[in-house]
Amino acid sequence: MRHRRHDETLQIGEPRPAPFAVSHRLSTSFLWLTMLAIMAAEVLIFVPSIASFRQDWLNQRLETAAVAGVSAEGAGGVPLLDDEAQGKLLRALDAKLVAITTGGMSQLLAKSPDLSAIDHEVSLDETMPLPLILGAFDTLLFGESRMMRVTGPVGDGDMEAEVVMPERKLRHAMLIHSRNLFGLSIVIASFTAIFVYLAISRLLIRPIRGMTRSMMLFREKPTDAERILVPSGRRNEIGLAEAELADMQAVLAETLREQRHLADLGLAVSKINHDLRNILASAQIVSDRLSALPDPHVQRFAPMLIRSLDRALVYTQSVLSYGRAVESRPVRRKVRLRRLVDDVEDVLSLGRDPGIEVLNQVPPDFDVDVDPDQFYRAITNLVRNAIQALESETSEAVIRKITVAAERLPDGGAAVAIEDTGPGLGERAREHLFKAFRGSTRSGGTGLGLAIAAEIVEAHGGRIELKDTGRPGACFEIRLPPPRPAAALPDRRRPPASETGGKAA
Repeated sequence: MRHRRHDETLQIGEPRPAPFAVSHRLSTSFLWLTMLAIMAAEVLIFVPSIASFRQDWLNQRLETAAVAGVSAEGAGGVPLLDDEAQGKLLRALDAKLVAITTGGMSQLLAKSPDLSAIDHEVSLDETMPLPLILGAFDTLLFGESRMMRVTGPVGDGDMEAEVVMPERKLRHAMLIHSRNLFGLSIVIASFTAIFVYLAISRLLIRPIRGMTRSMMLFREKPTDAERILVPSGRRNEIGLAEAELADMQAVLAETLREQRHLADLGLAVSKINHDLRNILASAQIVSDRLSALPDPHVQRFAPMLIRSLDRALVYTQSVLSYGRAVESRPVRRKVRLRRLVDDVEDVLSLGRDPGIEVLNQVPPDFDVDVDPDQFYRAITNLVRNAIQALESETSEAVIRKITVAAERLPDGGAAVAIEDTGPGLGERAREHLFKAFRGSTRSGGTGLGLAIAAEIVEAHGGRIELKDTGRPGACFEIRLPPPRPAAALPDRRRPPASETGGKAA
């Protein structure tokens, strides 16, 4: 299967590659790992167990020899065993020689005529774990044809016993014990592994499969809210993963719907952009002729109309720039901020409620290094939002005022504040401030005004934020950096008026 390279991106609606087939299930892997872990533990148990078994087996032989010696003890402490009794004792112990030592005196109980040479000796006085373990494995590996001599104390007295016997019978008993222990280990490992398998499948594998299935279904149609995972409500790590996955899917679905909405909006705007530009060009010609009339009212409003049409013609050239999430680079110039705010007030005063007061408190000689058209748009959006917020206040007792002020910062930059006495911003608007279609401060709004203003300010190297003044209403503050040296400014000029369909502003 060919996999997608890291530098390739998957577009919405593009066919997605099929997921790889699962050839190794986690539950099966857990089953085998559990069995292997238990078998490894059983091996660690087997080593001391087989050594202990060998020690106990040999102790039993010595105790049997001691009992036979005590029961056959005659006058003067001399054991009396006839040939028949000695043969029975040797056969019972599968031994070639049996002797006991009491009070420092060694007494022979029985001896086989075919006693051969002794290959090695085993003393049961040795109790250290390592020699016992090594001795057990020595018997398992080499004890088939050897003759061994076993000595050791019996009971709590001073009696000691000695048995010379073939090692073959001991090795055979140890092999039977090992086989039984291995079979029991297999049963325990299988039972435990199946139990762990069922527990892990229910508590871990099944929820993971559910999340995997949800992701695969969601990938096929991420805008379908019905395909978002419904968390099970578990109070553990799996429940947390389910909740986070559901939240991520919800956010991604909402983001994709917003992107699709923006794409549709950009397509619709592009269709009307050409015709709107022609209409504005015709209106500009009419406004130029109206400005020649001697009527004082016409002379007052005609310049405002001409400036608005000029700006509208410029906007039509970049009307899709927000849909592409890119504003054109600012062409900075020294601008009298008070005059720019006056232009905003003049244009917005035509349609606003006369009871709303706009105060321009920018000092007359206050200048900023900005793109005049772009910064005009930013101030217009902020003041228009403030006007719309105050229009909802219908009581005559409520003060409805908007204040635009500016001050010079210590580093040479500028701070511009737009403050209103409206109802302020709700919690939802604060959470999604400056986000298109999510940060609206009023019902039915789109939030584009704040988003566009923030983008313009950021393009100028500044920042915009909601300032907490402790007073009712909202206050947005724009902070601009100090002017850059002339040599650092890019040599960029706006297109001539012939390209924009009208005169420059």
